[in-house]
Amino acid sequence: MDENRKTPLFDLHVALGGKIVGFAGYDLPVQYTGVLPEHLHTRTKAGLFDVSHMGQCVVAGPSYAAVAQALESLIPVDIAGLADGRQRYGFLTNDAGGIRDDLMLARRGDSVFMVVNAACKAADIAHIRAHLPDGVTLTEVTDRALLALQGPLAEDALATLNPAARAMRFMDVIDMELAGVTCWVSRSGYTGEDGYEISVPDAQAEPLAVALLDLPDVAPIGLGARDSLRLEAGLCLYGHDIDDTTTPVAAGLTWAIQKVRRPGGARAGGYPGANIIGAELADAPATARVGLLPDGRAPMREGVEIFADADAQTPIGRITSGGFGPTVQRPVAMALIDRGFAAPGTALCAELRGKRLPVTVAALPFTPANFKR
Repeated sequence: MDENRKTPLFDLHVALGGKIVGFAGYDLPVQYTGVLPEHLHTRTKAGLFDVSHMGQCVVAGPSYAAVAQALESLIPVDIAGLADGRQRYGFLTNDAGGIRDDLMLARRGDSVFMVVNAACKAADIAHIRAHLPDGVTLTEVTDRALLALQGPLAEDALATLNPAARAMRFMDVIDMELAGVTCWVSRSGYTGEDGYEISVPDAQAEPLAVALLDLPDVAPIGLGARDSLRLEAGLCLYGHDIDDTTTPVAAGLTWAIQKVRRPGGARAGGYPGANIIGAELADAPATARVGLLPDGRAPMREGVEIFADADAQTPIGRITSGGFGPTVQRPVAMALIDRGFAAPGTALCAELRGKRLPVTVAALPFTPANFKR
């Protein structure tokens, strides 16, 4: 069996007492002091995450128009209209309208910087390269780590190293000097909190992380709290809440498909599965992603089947992500269920260890977003 890879911050994780686990082919910390305190620290102060396992790549060509046209043939979002220094969420689709992967796209001059999921990055890069026209290239970035600084005090912390952090808005992207090195910084994240993602050269990753962790309100946070934070924020985890069988419409991600890319728009279609996704935008599919609030204190995990009532024989869906929400102080879950049962407040049942237990459909997110618009 191949040995897991290590990020440039591995030695620091060990020195800080991180409990190391294998994740997406990497050795990463699942926690330091515990998922609950790390989750709450991020919600109230600022947490530092190592997300260097994610894939980073740059798509470049003779002009931004050429790059955008190439990427829009694979991704159903408005890339041509993305302003320099701005970022947006998107996804690669397949011919059935399913999601191959979700990703972040940032315009940096005439190129697009992309961050893709760790488990999908090799397949994503091969897929994109195979469909790029002559003159447009994808270069994988293999010499930069990726840090995420998240929480309501993230701005104060990063501004200690560079005051320019304060002027950034949600989804802004700039080059910024931090601890003596040029970093690619976006005001974004995966927790529902305000924060930043920082691409930094490998050799300077640990000094930058130490400089941030030396600040009184910043603490190291592991994968466990990253998952509970994004679940409370109603954010999808690829391979769980969305996958290559889930369309963006079923997943509730239609907000990411701008009007210009929808049927009737100036640059409608032209991407894999466009006919299927376009039809679903007009007439919603049979399934929908919803939030669920289980009764009681027992978390309900991925794979738990959902039923219309205690006596129903056929499940109407299943939980795709679930756990305990430390901020809301109760179990929370997301599920893919029949759309006819998707209205918030609908009472359903989940089958847990042979028992039918009550759950209620809830609006997402469970914890309101705290982005700086």
